[in-house]
Amino acid sequence: LNPENMLFQGSNIGGWRRFLLTTGAVAFLVPTSWAKPSPTDATVKFFQARISKDPDDFTNYDRLGAAYLQKGRESCDLTYYELAEKSLRKAMEMASKEKEEAVSPQLHLAATLFAEHRFAESLALAQGALASEPRAIAGNAILGDAYLETGEYERAAEAYSKLKPSEPLGEAALDYLYESRIGNLSLLRGETQAAIAHMQHAIAAARRTNVPKENLAWVQFTLGEYYWQAGDLVQASAAAEAALRSCPGYYRALALLGQVRAAQGKYTESAKQYEKALASVPLPTYAAALGDILRKSGDAAGAQQQYDLVEYMARLSALNKTVYNRELAIFYADHGMNLAQAVTLARKELEVRHDVYSWDALAWALHQNGQSQEALEALRQALRLDTKDSLLFFHAGMIYRAIGERAKAADYLRRALAINPKFHVLYSKVAESTLAGLERDPGGREQASNAP
Repeated sequence: LNPENMLFQGSNIGGWRRFLLTTGAVAFLVPTSWAKPSPTDATVKFFQARISKDPDDFTNYDRLGAAYLQKGRESCDLTYYELAEKSLRKAMEMASKEKEEAVSPQLHLAATLFAEHRFAESLALAQGALASEPRAIAGNAILGDAYLETGEYERAAEAYSKLKPSEPLGEAALDYLYESRIGNLSLLRGETQAAIAHMQHAIAAARRTNVPKENLAWVQFTLGEYYWQAGDLVQASAAAEAALRSCPGYYRALALLGQVRAAQGKYTESAKQYEKALASVPLPTYAAALGDILRKSGDAAGAQQQYDLVEYMARLSALNKTVYNRELAIFYADHGMNLAQAVTLARKELEVRHDVYSWDALAWALHQNGQSQEALEALRQALRLDTKDSLLFFHAGMIYRAIGERAKAADYLRRALAINPKFHVLYSKVAESTLAGLERDPGGREQASNAP
């Protein structure tokens, strides 16, 4: 494993990060970003040519698989993860026959399976690689990521601690891996300002080493999302714009700008940013967000068109159905569609990971099905780290209100609005009106709605 390649990006959490993760969307549209060959495309072609000339060298298959993995990150085309898996399994098979060391393809394969949300398999591969070669320190990044996604936060912290260089300014590659991941963990633990500081350090480390431009843009975008979590729209916008300077047309940064512009009430500009993101990479979450913007703007027909697209994209292939269970569960719950299916999808997601956002998806889906009392255990699991996320607190407030715990409901709604008064283009107003009703009528006679 060559950590300088930075093929491992931490799992994405919080805000839109609960949806994006490390993978991407569908293959039925061809993103415009694919029109121009990237350096990764050149790497793919180079190792394809090397294999045709020297098919007996397993390292060529390993490096081709790593290039496919990076291409999957850049394009969000899940097909590249499938290609990476085939190439890396071939590398491992060849290495085994030749009794060669297979740690590098094993860790690359672990990262690929992680991207496909096959967390248990990814974890087992990373553990096996580190057991056979403890010096492959960067493998702890994958190990920690898998623990993070499955809700084993203490184990994630232990794995990440092994990435920390011994010197304050240690090896740039390890600095980058450590700071970006400990930032994610800090955010989950409710330590938002610490998370921001860690991601600033990760950006500095990325600049000190040879990372692909997409990887630099990723940490800049992630910093922007942390600022969004803190309710700092100015800094969130600046970080997204920095990511776009590093990687022009970067879809994640475009979507973040769309989110910020919506919070600023600039709905036309917000819609344009989401349209650009969708033109680059057609993710279901972007279609859902654009639909909400159009709905807020009074374009009901345009909103419905985007909502229809969400379902089509999420169900296009078998892998999409695995990757997008949580997004689709939240989407259905938010929009009052297929509510029983929303619960089924949320429970299916919990079969593979038990992080706070999967529990939140189940709690919200149950609540929207009228099963608010049943949602309480899932809600407690979602809130167990006291993650400072306005949407988490909004869900908690609405669920507690539904079961008659009005003081708790008001407290969580206040917390949601205090962090970011514009946390959601539709639900911010619901939070405000529901809180106002709770404060006007503490006895419980008012009737409020969950609907935006």
